[in-house]
Amino acid sequence: MKLLEGKVSIVTGAARGIGAAIARQLATQGSDVAFTYVSDGSADKAAQLAAEIQALGVKVWYKKSNAGQLSECELLVQEVINEMGKIDICVNNAGISKDNLLMRMTEEQWDEVMTVNLKSVYNMTKQVIRPMMKARSGSIINMSSIIGMRGNAGQSSYAASKAGIIGFTKSIAQELGSRNIRCNAIAPGFVETDMTHYLQEGAAAAEYLKKIPLGRFGSAEEIANTVVFLASDMSSYITGQVISTCGGLNM
Repeated sequence: MKLLEGKVSIVTGAARGIGAAIARQLATQGSDVAFTYVSDGSADKAAQLAAEIQALGVKVWYKKSNAGQLSECELLVQEVINEMGKIDICVNNAGISKDNLLMRMTEEQWDEVMTVNLKSVYNMTKQVIRPMMKARSGSIINMSSIIGMRGNAGQSSYAASKAGIIGFTKSIAQELGSRNIRCNAIAPGFVETDMTHYLQEGAAAAEYLKKIPLGRFGSAEEIANTVVFLASDMSSYITGQVISTCGGLNM
């Protein structure tokens, strides 16, 4: 039997990169998958991902939806329940970065990062806990970052949003543990995706690699494997934790 057979998962921001890998891996382990994307430019990739998931023999449903808007999250969750009957697993993966030194950062840049990265986690969690509480079961997995634990020059907004996710995760774990709902966070290190391609070339890459004990960047699939672990009953006694999937960078 697969680890997530009979489960229903929802993943935000899953058209590409880590989100797409998470959706595929959840499906590979038997979960039906609902996922979102936010930009019109990602529509084709979302459709391709849906076809890949369907080919794995599970149910798939997807929609363009902005996790930063509470009203859209409310509608999304209701539609997923109508389509799939329940929600067992919620992966809050939607995220962006608007890197800039604080003295040059605009209020609009700060607010956008906070809305997409942090408010989206509040929005989605607030909606999914209702059916989870009724079922007295659920796993919420929030995508933080090693930057939220270490900080990084030029990324104060990103670091603050990802650090906020950690505090939120620990609080929700305490609120909902008595209902058998677990809430954990993952803090990826440097992962090979479209968003980080500029880190993987030349002198910059060499400098980053010196700091990683395993001596390489991670893959989206390795992050997805951590999600599967936290989503499954293999982690049934784990809640309120931050798993640094970072090659040892945070030692």
